[in-house]
Amino acid sequence: MTGNPTLRRLGLLTPALMTIAVLIGVPLMLLFWISLLQKGGSSGVDWGAAPSLGNYIRLVWEEDFDGTMILNTSYLVILLRSILQAAVTTGLSLLFGLPVALWMAGLSRGQRDMMLLLITIPFWTNLLVRNYAWLIILRDDGWLSQAINFVSPGGPIQLLYNDLAVAIGLTYSFLPFMILPLYTVFEKFDWRLLEAAHDLGATRSRALRRVLIPIAMPGIAAGSLLVFIPCLGAFVTPALLGGGKTLMLGNIIQMQFGASRNWPFGAALAVVLLGLMLFVMVCMAIWRNRRVK
Repeated sequence: MTGNPTLRRLGLLTPALMTIAVLIGVPLMLLFWISLLQKGGSSGVDWGAAPSLGNYIRLVWEEDFDGTMILNTSYLVILLRSILQAAVTTGLSLLFGLPVALWMAGLSRGQRDMMLLLITIPFWTNLLVRNYAWLIILRDDGWLSQAINFVSPGGPIQLLYNDLAVAIGLTYSFLPFMILPLYTVFEKFDWRLLEAAHDLGATRSRALRRVLIPIAMPGIAAGSLLVFIPCLGAFVTPALLGGGKTLMLGNIIQMQFGASRNWPFGAALAVVLLGLMLFVMVCMAIWRNRRVK
């Protein structure tokens, strides 16, 4: 073993591979197995039931009173809402994060360190507390709602318990995950490229499209992945700021493992969510490989 480099590397990787298998592989296999079983008599899992795809079929079809299967789009709507909400959050994070990261890259070293500190300060507070803060800000008697309704000619505007409130809360929560990768890219940016683009007659918008955006694509891809993936499984923000009116897939999974006590169906939903996340990551990896080539 000591003379073979491949076996030596494999021996060094064995502890890490075993740790990953025990802490990640085994729970995932258990989750998938539970998703193939049925709910117990009162709650939990009927471990003696024969495995089947009934929980996955239930995502799209449900049994009517006469035994016929009818289409049920409720969970599909929630899945599409989760994807759309994650996409909107990613877009808003990129819209606000790109100018901030670009501005930070042009500051002095001390100012950049201070901005990095300010950006990471929200992580010092629990996510639940931060969402309760937005709950106070967006409620009807909050200062933001009162200010908007004061200048709004169309009457009172509801800012809380809707998709807008959820988008605001998710964007606030995950915006640093977009800023930091973009800042890492812009920190090493050669500003002489912009000067050369302007000398060649490029406008600000053209220089942004042809110079800045292509160089920032690795940061955009990393930030989008860091924002989109956690948003798919978010449940604290939709539960508080959505008020139960804008459920996402994470909320349904939490309900199945909590109040409904239907662990197999919750496991099936979790497997679908994991599959969707894996699909997004594979698509991102394929896109990056094609871009490098």
